[in-house]
Amino acid sequence: MKATVLTLALLAAGAVFAGPPSTTAAREGRHMDDVATLLDLTDAQKAQVSAILQERHAKMKDAFAQAKASGTKPDFAQLRALHQQIHQETLQKLTPVLSAAQLQKFQVLERMQGRPGHFQHGGPDGAAPPAQN
Repeated sequence: MKATVLTLALLAAGAVFAGPPSTTAAREGRHMDDVATLLDLTDAQKAQVSAILQERHAKMKDAFAQAKASGTKPDFAQLRALHQQIHQETLQKLTPVLSAAQLQKFQVLERMQGRPGHFQHGGPDGAAPPAQN
């Protein structure tokens, strides 16, 4: 069941990434503007945070492409571990850029951003969410 949900989530994510470039770029721009407003970023911080988040996005997109190209069903545990690794790398890169309060807000936003079916829904300690029937 989990593998099916993950596969559907990855396919949906692929469809989003494959959307028209102008729509995707506009959506990413609005998202960055929202993040900048919510975190009260300076112009310099906005540029740095944007670059870090774009790098994270590219890593996740590459991981999705590799999983798709392999022709095998993605392993949930491996994808979750990769996601957590990339998340930790992102936090390490953001730590010198953001204040402690901004970093804390960012982490809250990250937890709230998840959508049903995505494997990023973990508890504050990164634990797996409870199984849903």
